[in-house]
Amino acid sequence: MSTQVDAATLRRLRWRCRRGLLENDLFIERYFARRANGLTPAEVQALLALMELPDNQLLDLFLRRAEPDAPLNTEPVRAVLQQIRSAPVPTTTRTRS
Repeated sequence: MSTQVDAATLRRLRWRCRRGLLENDLFIERYFARRANGLTPAEVQALLALMELPDNQLLDLFLRRAEPDAPLNTEPVRAVLQQIRSAPVPTTTRTRS
């Protein structure tokens, strides 16, 4: 069994991960920027499970306001959450006029 996710699956996953809240999109995009080329099938399944949540619940998980409840409280979901939560926040350079 292949441990690499094919390009078509990755495209579908990225589309499925689009959210209504900009904050969720920012967390997810940072995750994909770091992990897209190395996603495992277990991570894909964990992301898909997380995407079943309403936006506000998902944001609470990303911001550590909540932890996953059963049946989401699995090792793959916790690992993906940890990776999403630890993604560096992009810095912007602001110039003064």
